[in-house]
Amino acid sequence: MVPAQNSPVPLQVAYAGSMGSLMDGGIKPAVAKALNVELQGRAQGSTGLANLIVAGSIRPDVFISITPGPMRNVVKAGKAARAIPIARTEMVIAYSPRSPYAQLLAKAGGAGAKPWWQILETHGVRFGRTDPNTDPQGLNIIFTMQLAETYYQQPGLAVKILGPVINPQQIFQEPQVMARLQAGQLDASSAYKTQPAALGLPFLPLPKEINLGDASREREYKKATVNLNGKTLHPSPLVFYAAALKDAPQPELANRFIDWLQGSEARAIFSRYHYDGAAGDENLLP
Repeated sequence: MVPAQNSPVPLQVAYAGSMGSLMDGGIKPAVAKALNVELQGRAQGSTGLANLIVAGSIRPDVFISITPGPMRNVVKAGKAARAIPIARTEMVIAYSPRSPYAQLLAKAGGAGAKPWWQILETHGVRFGRTDPNTDPQGLNIIFTMQLAETYYQQPGLAVKILGPVINPQQIFQEPQVMARLQAGQLDASSAYKTQPAALGLPFLPLPKEINLGDASREREYKKATVNLNGKTLHPSPLVFYAAALKDAPQPELANRFIDWLQGSEARAIFSRYHYDGAAGDENLLP
């Protein structure tokens, strides 16, 4: 008689909300086989998750953030010893195939076509983004639009497209943005490249000078600035960091999962879900 396999061990992972498709469709089934783990995820904006971890309101085994800022807060608070880069992405403009502007956006960048930013400035375009107070992507689209002003020599472009920094008409929870695009309730939105690609939604790639995806351009990116809650903020390259938390309920398993994320199987899954590999030159945190 063949003995029954041990039941999977639960592993609590708090991760950037944009990683939902990757985690549910790729990582979760893979680690179930590789590590006999039942991954129990919490998807939310990285800044909001970091604040909850620092306050002790949640106690996951592993935290995965995008951009170093949220992770750096967790490390500085003594909740993790270090974090490692595991992947990267870049900012794009996603759009709905149901939008009346879809054909224009599909042609944007072509010879004689309207540029994407001019289409998004059109009165009546419904643009979606996330809250810059709780989600790095909500900040990153503001930085991208500011950099676009200089790159395209279009002063005021950011305000014309986004309105004020906090614009309730545009701001939604991260999972809602892609859902609204799919339903045709938004014409276009900010996105990381990984998001629309995973859902089969069309998107416009942006130049490296403004897409925050090129680590070698960090100094150029930092020319963008947002004043939020009395703080002056600057962008960072879009690198994903992972850390096992010091008070993890499953510390040994958390570290095994971190090791697995650096291996060839995980890298293949990242690639399949349109994530770029971490170049290896991003510093460990701290």
